[in-house]
Amino acid sequence: MAQERGQFSSKLGFILAAAGSAVGLGNLVAFPVMASKNGGAAFLIIYLFFIAFICYPVMMAEIAMGRRTTRNPVGAFSELSGGQLIWRLAGMLAILTPFMIAVFYTVITVWLVVYIKEIFGGNLDVLSRPGNFNEVVARPSLFGYLIALLGVMFFILLGGVKGGIERLARVLMPTLAVMLLLLVGFVLTLDNAGTGVTYYLVPDFSRINLATINGALSQAFFSLSLGMGILITYGSYFSREDNIADSTRMVAIADTAIAFSAGLLILPAIFAFDPNTNTDDLSTSSVGLIFDFLPQIFLSMQDTVGYGGASFVAIVFFTLVFFAALTSMVSIIEIPIACWIDELGMTRKKAVMLQAILLTIFAVPATMSLGISDFFTNFTSYGGVTKSFFDLVSDVFYETILPFVGFTVCIFCAYKWKVSGLKEELVIGDDKYSGSLTERYINLSLGTVIPIVLLVVFLSTVNQVYLG
Repeated sequence: MAQERGQFSSKLGFILAAAGSAVGLGNLVAFPVMASKNGGAAFLIIYLFFIAFICYPVMMAEIAMGRRTTRNPVGAFSELSGGQLIWRLAGMLAILTPFMIAVFYTVITVWLVVYIKEIFGGNLDVLSRPGNFNEVVARPSLFGYLIALLGVMFFILLGGVKGGIERLARVLMPTLAVMLLLLVGFVLTLDNAGTGVTYYLVPDFSRINLATINGALSQAFFSLSLGMGILITYGSYFSREDNIADSTRMVAIADTAIAFSAGLLILPAIFAFDPNTNTDDLSTSSVGLIFDFLPQIFLSMQDTVGYGGASFVAIVFFTLVFFAALTSMVSIIEIPIACWIDELGMTRKKAVMLQAILLTIFAVPATMSLGISDFFTNFTSYGGVTKSFFDLVSDVFYETILPFVGFTVCIFCAYKWKVSGLKEELVIGDDKYSGSLTERYINLSLGTVIPIVLLVVFLSTVNQVYLG
């Protein structure tokens, strides 16, 4: 069974794959927008605090659970708890969450493919028209792109951990980093780019409130793939000879560096081509910024580099975002596949086929949720707002569940597996962990401060999203 599940070939392979999972739409678009609307560097400081003192310990705990058991979240919770039902249910929630996140993430990735194709066809000006996004997402032709995208993703997953996931990450992650740095370098040479840099990096603490703090933690959690069972599963592929603390630190640094660099791209670009930009016009949704606002920014570049140059830069950017989305998608979908292999005894091929069928069943109505079908477009209502099926999946499994799953991991590791069991795993491959400041902090906070913070964020999100 271990041979069927596979293993990362090296520490670098794990870091690149985990970073590939972490780096996605949240880093490249949502983070810069949230920073711009919530005090710039003030938001960045809060975000970094959460990364270091909340997310980093939870990352280590999730990876340690996976490596100790060499199983998926269901198997990890079950084995370490002695088979107790309540903890097995917690593991099932950590399987359901990435599965449903993959549903709406797939739809967004399909839109990226459509936009790249349209820009290649010389239609950047068409995409820049107000309201055009609503027309694009209501096209029945989206289903053709959906099938093609699913085919590519599941072909990669058939290659397994080393031949599929790790190989993809080894190619796309360095490519993504180089593309991002080149774009940042280009944008920072433009007139008025300094205004965007100032807006991004000068802190404005007057704009910080409880919603900002909640948003910063939710963003950090989603950005680092926490609460989705990804790191538990990836931990099960992690070598027992390697250092969990160091590898986790490298993943967190790489993820944060990408997010920070994206801010140096997005905000200076916006102000360089429209110095009178009102940041209140920027949507807090990464979807709104990518598909509504940024095409207008790229089109405005034609006065500087011509229409062809503007289209080329737009293609590079959307390809960059597509690469980030693809690496995240493959990581997310791997979680239930690992569950089918471990818990149902399936071969990887059968597990991949089952996951392909299940994801397609849910992705089709999600694709129909923005105008193709009135039933799925006006699927339900809560918080005083009508919601589509796509919105429901996003609100429940992205906005709400992630911090709750993180809460269960903390409580489990602190009081069921206990910090002594966690320490036994963390010292493997890391002789310096025992007695370190990191160990003392984790022992102190994992069962107290961190779960309290996560529970408060969970309850606050429920209040805001569902109770209005």
